[in-house]
Amino acid sequence: QVQLVESGGGLVQAGGSLRLSCAASGSIFSISTLGWYRQAPGKEREMVASITTGMSTNYADSVKGRFAISRDNAKNTVYLQMNSLKPEDTAVYYCKMLLFREYWGQGTQVTVSS
Repeated sequence: QVQLVESGGGLVQAGGSLRLSCAASGSIFSISTLGWYRQAPGKEREMVASITTGMSTNYADSVKGRFAISRDNAKNTVYLQMNSLKPEDTAVYYCKMLLFREYWGQGTQVTVSS
């Protein structure tokens, strides 16, 4: 049984930083592609960043240069470092693990005030 638990969300002023964490249970973390997604009110869920087993990363254009995804296979944890936050980054952030099927966390709220 795979479970993903996000943490680190909160309220921050524009220009500030947050670091999200997503801890996974189970034994397939190290061989899975991992990603962070977000969903703002009234909008569709969108990909923010992803990282493969080979540490290749991919970012949405809107966050390039501001966000960084990383993974620690020894801790079964994926991180999202978010810098220079903007009000438009406000959303519920979800982590996803992909190996033959998708596994999702419950999400963590990030609110950026102007």
